[in-house]
Amino acid sequence: MTTHIQHAEQLSTTTLLRFATAGSVDDGKSTLVGRLLHDSKSVLTDQLEAVEHASRSRGQEAPDLALLTDGLRAEREQGITIDVAYRYFATPRRRFILADTPGHVQYTRNMVTGASTAELAVVLVDARNGVVEQTRRHAAVAALLRVPHVVLAVNKMDLVDYAEPVFAAIAEEFTAYAASLGVPEITAIPISALAGDNVVEPSAHMDWYGGPTVLEHLETVPVSHDLTTCHARFPVQYVIRPQTAEHPDYRGYAGQIAAGAFRVGEAVTVLPSGRTSTIAGIDALGESVDIAWAPQSVTVRLADDIDISRGDLIAPADDAPAVTKDVEATVCHVADQPLSVGQRVLLKHTTRTVKAIVKDIPSRLTLDDLSQHPAPGQLVANDIGRVVVRTAEPLALDAYADSRRTGSFLLIDPADGTTLSAGMAGASFAAAAGAEPGSAAADDAEWDF
Repeated sequence: MTTHIQHAEQLSTTTLLRFATAGSVDDGKSTLVGRLLHDSKSVLTDQLEAVEHASRSRGQEAPDLALLTDGLRAEREQGITIDVAYRYFATPRRRFILADTPGHVQYTRNMVTGASTAELAVVLVDARNGVVEQTRRHAAVAALLRVPHVVLAVNKMDLVDYAEPVFAAIAEEFTAYAASLGVPEITAIPISALAGDNVVEPSAHMDWYGGPTVLEHLETVPVSHDLTTCHARFPVQYVIRPQTAEHPDYRGYAGQIAAGAFRVGEAVTVLPSGRTSTIAGIDALGESVDIAWAPQSVTVRLADDIDISRGDLIAPADDAPAVTKDVEATVCHVADQPLSVGQRVLLKHTTRTVKAIVKDIPSRLTLDDLSQHPAPGQLVANDIGRVVVRTAEPLALDAYADSRRTGSFLLIDPADGTTLSAGMAGASFAAAAGAEPGSAAADDAEWDF
C-alpha cells in the first residue's frame, strides 16, 4: 500500500507532456509506439501475453509489439473519422499522453485533431526512403498547428547498416525544410523500433550518435504549455444566481480559465459589450481565493451588475483582445460534406456560438509542396485552406499564434450540428502571398449581416 501511495505522490509532482506521432503504415509507427510502451514498462502483463500469443500463432518467434496498437487502428478503419487513439503512460520523470495519429493524406484531419493540443510531434521516416511527400506533409501540419517541438525519428536504421551518412543526410534535409516553415525546435534521432535501438535504451550499433534516446528526449524536453503566462482569458460558461435567503444578491460567473491568471481587485473588461468592472471575488472549490489561474474552474464575482451571459469573455482591462465580426483564418475541413463560399454555418469559439456566413475561400493549401490553389470555391474533407467568415455577432478572438486556446474555433453545420472545419484565427504560413479577401457571396436574407 505504501508503495502505491508513494507512486501516486511521485506522479502528482511530475510534469505532463502531450505528444503526437505521425508516420505512414510502412514507417513502423505502431512498432515504435509498442516499443516505447514495452520498454518503459507501461504494458500490463496480460496485454504482453496476448501479444506474445498472437505473434506465435502467426509464426513469429519474437513478440510483434505493433500488435499493441493494432486494435486501435482497427477501430479507425471501422469508420471513426475524427477520432484519435490516445495512450497514457508514465515514467518516474514525467507523465505522457500519446496521440496516435494516422499520417495518410486522407487522414489529415485526424492528425490535426491529435496534434492540436500536442507540445511535441514525433515524425517517423523510413531510413531507406528518406524525406518523402508524406514527411513534408507532417512537418507542414506541425508548423501550421504551432507545435513547439518536433522529433524526427529516422527509423529502420538496422536496414541501412546503421550508416551515419544516411541519417545525417535525412536529418539535414528535414531540418532545413521544417525550419523554413517556422518550426522552432527540431531534434533528429536515429532509431530501430524493431530492434529497440535508441527508443528507450541507447544503441550499441550507433556509437557515432551522442544524443538522447526517444524516451530520454520526451522526459527532458521543456514543457512550455504553462497557460498562466499567456494573455488572461475567462470565457463565461454559466451564470450563478441562487436568489436564496442565504445568498439573496449572489451573482457569479462560472467557467474554466482558458489562459493566464486573474486576481481580486483587478480591472477587467467584459466582451463583446466592452463594459468594465473590477473583480470583487473569486470562488474556487467552495472557498474564496485571491488569485486563480488556467486551467482552474472558478466562479468570478464582479463589483458591478453587468449584463453578462454564457459566451461572454472576461479579460484584463489593459490586455483585452480586439472584437470583430470578420474572421480570417486557416481551417482544416474535417467533414465529408464540402465547405462552400456563401454557406451558412455556426461558429463556436470557447463558450460562444454565433451564426456566420463563409464570405470567401481565398486559397487551398497543397501540403505536398506548400503551393496555393487560388479561389477553390470550396474545401472538401482533409483540405486545409484560408477562409473569410462574417459573423452575426462580434467575437473576441485572439490570433492562434498568440493563443492556441482562444485563437481556435469550429465551424458547425446549423442543420444537424456536424463539425465542418477546425479553424485557426489570424495569419499562418498558409496565407496566399498577396491574396486579398474578396469575391463575397450574396448574403442570404435570413442571415443578412
